[in-house]
Amino acid sequence: MSSASKMPRIQRFSSRSDLFPRLVAMQKLVDAQNFAVYRVGAVGAGKQRILLELDNLGAPRAADAFVDAYGDALIEHLDKSLLPLLWNGIDESSTAETADMVSFTVRLRPKVLPYSGVAFPVRLGAVGNGYVVFTANYLDLSSGLIVELHGRSCQIMMDLLALDEKRSPAAEALSDREIACLQLAGDGRISEEIAERLKLSVHTVNAYLGSATIKLDSVNRIQAIAKAIRLGFII
Repeated sequence: MSSASKMPRIQRFSSRSDLFPRLVAMQKLVDAQNFAVYRVGAVGAGKQRILLELDNLGAPRAADAFVDAYGDALIEHLDKSLLPLLWNGIDESSTAETADMVSFTVRLRPKVLPYSGVAFPVRLGAVGNGYVVFTANYLDLSSGLIVELHGRSCQIMMDLLALDEKRSPAAEALSDREIACLQLAGDGRISEEIAERLKLSVHTVNAYLGSATIKLDSVNRIQAIAKAIRLGFII
């Protein structure tokens, strides 16, 4: 019996935090070092960009480096194909291989990042489109593992979308001040600059940002900004 066939059935959960154990289990299945979940979000004027949803990358800039390297290619690929994407890292030993699925995968430009990886595209309609990504120094992916992980990636994105839909009433309760603070934070302004711009105290600005983060069910300000962009509160 293959390792893929021994995997437990996927279950639905009601909390975003419950997605982490499932992603870690997928990560371990392929001996990857990290995972990340990205969603395609609109940024106004018909433009799109890749937004980080969940990850255990560790380094604060790791997600940004990935988007800078491959963001445009990921968006373009998702529009025309659902084949998994692989790439090789900078070092010769940093590779992602799949001997029996070469014809059913697509290679990204190699030697851009210090690690190799695989990205599973998921397309759920007008919203919920994105990628589940696994990275490592070396990945050896069999056809069975690719099919298994791609199916699980689709379920992860479906559950993430379902959780967003359940939280939408709370998101609608964002006040004008909360939205204004999020917009300015999204423009790269720190709390002191936001306070000066809106003629508020720094304490009040942080309170608005904190309450908006809670309403958007986000773990930090950065995630709240990304979600506010995706939900159309800010651009």
